[in-house]
Amino acid sequence: MVYKAVSYWKYFIIMTAIKNSDLKLGSWKLNLKQVYGRIYHIFTSCFCLNKSVGILMATVMYLLTLGACFCFVGLITNIYIRQKRKMSFRKVNIVILVLAVALFLLVLHHNFLGLSSLLRNEVSDSGIVGPQPVDFIPNAPQRVVDGREEDIPVVIAASEDRLGGAIAAINSIQHNTRSNVIFYIVTLNGTADHLRSWLSSGNLKSIRYKIVNFDTKLLEGKVKEDPDQGESIKPLTFARFYLPILVPRAKKAIYMDDDVIVQGDILALYNTPLKPGHAAAFSEDCDSTSAKVVIRGAGNQYNYIGYLDYKKERIRKLSMKASTCSFNPGVFVANLTEWRRQNITSQLEKWMKLNVEEGLYSRTLAGSITTPPLLIVFYQQHSTIDPMWNVRHLGSSAGKRYSPQFVKAAKLLHWNGHFKPWGRTASYTDVWEKWYIPDPTGKFSLIRRHVEISHTK
Repeated sequence: MVYKAVSYWKYFIIMTAIKNSDLKLGSWKLNLKQVYGRIYHIFTSCFCLNKSVGILMATVMYLLTLGACFCFVGLITNIYIRQKRKMSFRKVNIVILVLAVALFLLVLHHNFLGLSSLLRNEVSDSGIVGPQPVDFIPNAPQRVVDGREEDIPVVIAASEDRLGGAIAAINSIQHNTRSNVIFYIVTLNGTADHLRSWLSSGNLKSIRYKIVNFDTKLLEGKVKEDPDQGESIKPLTFARFYLPILVPRAKKAIYMDDDVIVQGDILALYNTPLKPGHAAAFSEDCDSTSAKVVIRGAGNQYNYIGYLDYKKERIRKLSMKASTCSFNPGVFVANLTEWRRQNITSQLEKWMKLNVEEGLYSRTLAGSITTPPLLIVFYQQHSTIDPMWNVRHLGSSAGKRYSPQFVKAAKLLHWNGHFKPWGRTASYTDVWEKWYIPDPTGKFSLIRRHVEISHTK
């Protein structure tokens, strides 16, 4: 009975693998390609092997697994036929060998040969900041752009308390493009599992992504808590400074905050032309689509004086005009080759350290704490993106500042400010909720819905 049960079990594995690479027994399902992919990631991630060695080791393990299946079938068949005494031992072995070879070739045809596309879907970058929980979707479709495959790296930071924003942004990007987008989702250790479970549900199953753990030790000695600022330092806001480390093999990448919705094809933003010698392209705050928000007690949010303390001698020595138009770092395109050549990350870290020592930022900072060092490093050394690719200030107040027609025409909507679209009060929440996918774990929920429910009781 034991031999017969084992024989039936291996028979199901082989035949279902030949048919469609899946084994289904009740509610349990085994996909041999996914098994191969997981073996591959164990060798490349856990044992820190390079891609070539990982492929070789995973292939060997894959073939050994299939070989073991055939050995079991051959052994059981040999015993069964010999007991019937209808064939000699030599003839039995010849028949089994022929059948095993035929089945083995069929399995390779339906499974192993399809692994090349699986590996194309896998993103294999080394040198990621901190530990590397790598995630990929084996069955994610490849798309062809202009007759060739092209990967568009999109980097998004995803903190636990804002995870719903990142999910909505990713969903909007994926559904408005036919390009090969790879999402590099930067997060902290405690958020990775939550994010992974969210991405494996619903409409997000087809995306290609990597979850990258951000090492907060990178910020030691570069940031400090300011008692005058109401909010504590959020490490992930500085992830944009380390793009070449987060996406080590890319020549170009897009960074965007988690409080955005993309309504255009991300390929158009990716194709933004950058001038020679420019490492990034931003949307300037003086463009025609951005409202000029005045911060009480400070300079305007659309010029340098709103971010930097011009009373400091070190700032004055830079000879930067205080009236220079600032830019928004929440969405930008980076030429990573030029970024590396100019050591942009090191330059940014230099000004972060100097601010800790001398307090160079404006005391009534008009925007994010990440903006001042970027303004210094990229002073008159950056290209610009189409203003419609960063229509912002949607979160600066609860009221609606743009017409419905303009909001519909915008390529990217940005809720920068205190009023986030997942919060209690915000503008254009209907536009944002179109792309929001509820958290299957129930950990993240829209705050305003709790308020509405409490009012109805």
